[in-house]
Amino acid sequence: MDPVINSTSRANMALISNALAVYTYISDHPERAALFFVCGVCLGLFLTLFALVVQISCRTDCRSRQRPAVKKPPRPAHSSSDSSDSDSDWDTTSDLSARRHRRFERTLNMNVFTSAEELERAQRLEERERIIREIWMNGQPDIPGTRSLNRYY
Repeated sequence: MDPVINSTSRANMALISNALAVYTYISDHPERAALFFVCGVCLGLFLTLFALVVQISCRTDCRSRQRPAVKKPPRPAHSSSDSSDSDSDWDTTSDLSARRHRRFERTLNMNVFTSAEELERAQRLEERERIIREIWMNGQPDIPGTRSLNRYY
């Protein structure tokens, strides 16, 4: 026999044997298999969400750092490097947080409606929804637990 064919047939037999073992385990313990599956899906979703947050965070941080660096004059040799480094770090983080805060305020103050007609239509719709909620709440019985269909007939 050819050793290459023999090793591939062994691999195929091992694969089939493992698949049958998995099928037997799942059929014997369906709750545990479902639990493992759900845990795997939740873990995958969590890792994907974490990767997205890291990617978005890094993207916004990298864009702010891509500006051309301004050359600083050389420091005197007798000055303390620890205090000046911490001050420059504090300035960059405070600038970044202030920039993010200003961007957030701009989005809050931005008018999302392009015309006065759209704004008026949205206000009317909001008023209708409020009235419908009031009617629905007033139509409910005052005392919970005493629901009776007789008052509707």
